[in-house]
Amino acid sequence: MRIAVLGTGYVGLVAGAGFADFGNEVTCVDIDAGKVERLRKGEIPIYEPGLEKLVQHNVAEERLHFTTEIATAVGTAEVVFIAVGTPSAHDGSADLSQVLAAARDIGRAITKFTVIVTKSTVPVGTCSKVEAAIAEVAKVPFSVASNPEFLKEGDAVNDFMKPDRVILGCNDTRAVDVLKKLYAPLVRTNDRCLVTDPISAELTKYAANAFLATRISFMNDMANLCERVGADVELVRRGMGMDARIGNKFLFPGVGYGGSCFPKDVKAVMSTARDAGWPLQILEAVDQVNDRQKRVLADKVLRKLAPGVAVEGPWKSPPLADKVIAIWGLAFKPGTDDVREAPALSIVKRLLEAGATVRAHDPVAMKTFEQLISSTVDKHLLTRFSIHEQAYEAARGADALCLVTEWHQLRRPNFAKLKTIMRTPNLFDGRNTWEPSEVRELDFGYEGIGRK
Repeated sequence: MRIAVLGTGYVGLVAGAGFADFGNEVTCVDIDAGKVERLRKGEIPIYEPGLEKLVQHNVAEERLHFTTEIATAVGTAEVVFIAVGTPSAHDGSADLSQVLAAARDIGRAITKFTVIVTKSTVPVGTCSKVEAAIAEVAKVPFSVASNPEFLKEGDAVNDFMKPDRVILGCNDTRAVDVLKKLYAPLVRTNDRCLVTDPISAELTKYAANAFLATRISFMNDMANLCERVGADVELVRRGMGMDARIGNKFLFPGVGYGGSCFPKDVKAVMSTARDAGWPLQILEAVDQVNDRQKRVLADKVLRKLAPGVAVEGPWKSPPLADKVIAIWGLAFKPGTDDVREAPALSIVKRLLEAGATVRAHDPVAMKTFEQLISSTVDKHLLTRFSIHEQAYEAARGADALCLVTEWHQLRRPNFAKLKTIMRTPNLFDGRNTWEPSEVRELDFGYEGIGRK
């Protein structure tokens, strides 16, 4: 089949390369000419395991193409995917300006019956808006469907190739048949395709992400309670997970969720609910708990290294002015260089504001984090911030080491070496990755999240 994908971000690039790998002729469109040229050479703008190889292979096989010309890509396509950005507006709602602009461009470019699919995460009712925008300019028949993505960053290629479900939101049987034909090679082993109306498909994506975010915030709240009553959250988590009705996924406490999906989608579905006259009080709390959780690790450092000083401030003098803090992990999760809404940003900023010198390391997200922090943190604070290629170099001379992202290469460090290079051996484990008894036997000070 001939497919066009508008947008070469995370979703569009994975979907375009994935469909091409199953033998389809795919053309991805982006308005950034420089980005298009780099993609033609097989250069990937994001870090996602397996994606670079997938793109390069299908470009070489001449099944995957990149262009800035929408008419060229859309004019001959049977299916067109809209995978452009839907950033949060100031009120938390999703900004659909890029989606609707793409819809109008598609409407002007289609030359025959075409199925137009919203792949971007969009709020309830977007399919109707896209349909209306296309109808204003289209001169041939078309159909609009919702096909939300369920890709995990760090495992997106595998998720696309072996989806646990494919949701097709469409009321037009002709369009559904086209999309089922497209997805047939991906769901051959069993029937994992669910056909719904467009509104149900749109809400399913938000509901799924909001529920996972709720589990994370619930466990973070439980972890903080564990610290106050003397329980160990690891034992509590395991006990909960043994209940088949609950399961053990997304029950790991930490420093809060981040990334491009959960924070944005929780806010967007809350906005939709308020507009519908039914505020989602649970999600209001989920959002508040997550914001609070991003402060927890920095607050632990303050209490340890500046005892007696009020954590909240205001401070007559910076309480951590003579302290060096090492940060291991800047991406919002392992397996990606995505730092959008990453807890590390909140932690680093708070430590800098408290006067600390911060030395950071991440296996792949150093460049993206440096770009983010330079645009969000005052320049005078950044004079005390540095990024280091080597994890141990970041920890050299530190009064505390904070593990923020649990990259596998940071799970079993050489603690004996750390003991010799750190100024004072304090470990703050934001992911409960290290075993408290092991590091305490080596005379490290250790604090996790909800651990005894």
